[in-house]
Amino acid sequence: MSAPGSLMRSRGELITGRRAVAEAIGAGRVVEVLVVPGARRNQGLRAVLGAADRARVPVREVGRTDLDQLARDHRGVIARVRPVGPHAGPLSERDLAETEWAEDAIAVVLDGIEDPQNLGAAARSAEAAGASVLVSRTHRGAPVTDAAIRASAGALLHLPHARVANIARAIERLQEAGFTAIGLDGAAERSIFDTRCPEGRVAIVLGSEGAGLSRLVRERCDLLVALPMRGRVDSLNAAASLAAALYAFVLPRELGGDR
Repeated sequence: MSAPGSLMRSRGELITGRRAVAEAIGAGRVVEVLVVPGARRNQGLRAVLGAADRARVPVREVGRTDLDQLARDHRGVIARVRPVGPHAGPLSERDLAETEWAEDAIAVVLDGIEDPQNLGAAARSAEAAGASVLVSRTHRGAPVTDAAIRASAGALLHLPHARVANIARAIERLQEAGFTAIGLDGAAERSIFDTRCPEGRVAIVLGSEGAGLSRLVRERCDLLVALPMRGRVDSLNAAASLAAALYAFVLPRELGGDR
């Protein structure tokens, strides 16, 4: 481990927490790992340090007080990640229309998800289901924070992410690229059980837990479907709704059989 030195204080380039740091190392994003003294005596931190050693990422011991100044929720480890570059950063609206997507590509579009934990959980569901891209709003949309990365179990470090100013326009760009936009809407006349998922590229569009899809986004969608609710509660949280739609509606079409 290298000796302590000056600390970088830009929150935008820091990731905290053992699992998120380990995922960032695996994604090749980490420039340096900062740990509390005696980290190798901690079983949880040893796994992170082992990943750093294998990836040849430098590790530096830093006093807990200094780490606290960078992030209160560091849990003994902070990773300094490579600044976002022109080819590694968020996709633009134009990229959505110009990227060469796979014929069965899945896009996940989040309209109004403002909580970083919800963003991370939705990204985790999207990445697990093999989505090609995540789209979210820059204005009144959750930022990609270390809490979001932890909630995503690292998925936000692997899943291409477009952060856009206008979700309805982003959907239009995806439609130009051959995607069918499918909105999840509790008031839709058809449910995922009586509607067959379209073939080809699809974009699953999810609104906020409170307001749902905005009017312009709802009107931009090619198809609206609901999740059948048979219990006493009338809705699922955003990430659970997304996972249900992906696994019960979108992915079964790839199996060549009926749901």
